[in-house]
Amino acid sequence: MAIVAPPDPLPEFVYKITPTAPPEPIPEAYPLSDLDRQDGFIPTTADLFFASSSSFYLVKLRLSNFEPSSVKWDEVPGTNGCPHLYGNFGGKDVVSFKEVVRPDGKTWSEALQAEKEWLV
Repeated sequence: MAIVAPPDPLPEFVYKITPTAPPEPIPEAYPLSDLDRQDGFIPTTADLFFASSSSFYLVKLRLSNFEPSSVKWDEVPGTNGCPHLYGNFGGKDVVSFKEVVRPDGKTWSEALQAEKEWLV
């Protein structure tokens, strides 16, 4: 995927997908997952990395807490770009988190439609 210019205006929030609930309390430096270490970014595309999962957690992060140089935007058709955070975040950056469950026979896109009020 190609790196593109950030959208204007920037979204208020970006999201980290994790297979398990975040630790409580959320530490000052959030532990990197194997996927984060392997890929060097925080994935935001459920269909790419969690296609066989029936649930995951979304961690809502306030984008303005991050230096612009630590966020790269990948070109994703049909979107304003997909943000990838390079580096780490911690409890001060987390607004909230929630579990998302994908019903049998549904895609992640369909499952996430039920969360659109939270995904602002």
